[in-house]
Amino acid sequence: MLRHYFVSNDLDELEEVEHELEQQGFSEPQIHVLSENDTEVENHHLHEVAAVLKQDVVHSTELGALIGVIAAGAIILLTYLLNWHLSAAGWVPFIFLAIIILGFCTWEGGFIGIQQPNVNFKRFQEMLHNGKHILFVDVEPRQELALANVMKTHPNVGASGFGESTPNWVIRAQDNFKRFMKVMP
Repeated sequence: MLRHYFVSNDLDELEEVEHELEQQGFSEPQIHVLSENDTEVENHHLHEVAAVLKQDVVHSTELGALIGVIAAGAIILLTYLLNWHLSAAGWVPFIFLAIIILGFCTWEGGFIGIQQPNVNFKRFQEMLHNGKHILFVDVEPRQELALANVMKTHPNVGASGFGESTPNWVIRAQDNFKRFMKVMP
């Protein structure tokens, strides 16, 4: 899958685009609108980006966890190389220290991420500050033509590049969950 980004200053037109895409077989989890005006996006019944995903929480948490794994590994390696594990305390305090370091680095990464815009949306910050709205669509290869046909009819919605998509299995899981919730009593 590939993510297509589009820019517009007209939420009414984005609402039309979203409706036409859904008629072409695109599902809700494939279509999102990123805007600084969340109230208007909601009033237009557009699929907005979740607040937590507007921030860099996920990416920064992963980066913090990676740093934590490296630091924890260094603690375990240092303990082994310096024979600290042969003391009366054994491995237990060093393993606990490694776990604490891993947890702290992961937590700190997420905390830093809360304070920053999502790494995938940084390039749009100036446009968003200027009142523009970003439509992004996660497209399967078989849907490329349908997207192109819909976008031809909306010349005021400009293409703004490509990016990494949400994995297909995540989108399908969201679709299945939504269908499941509809049939529940």
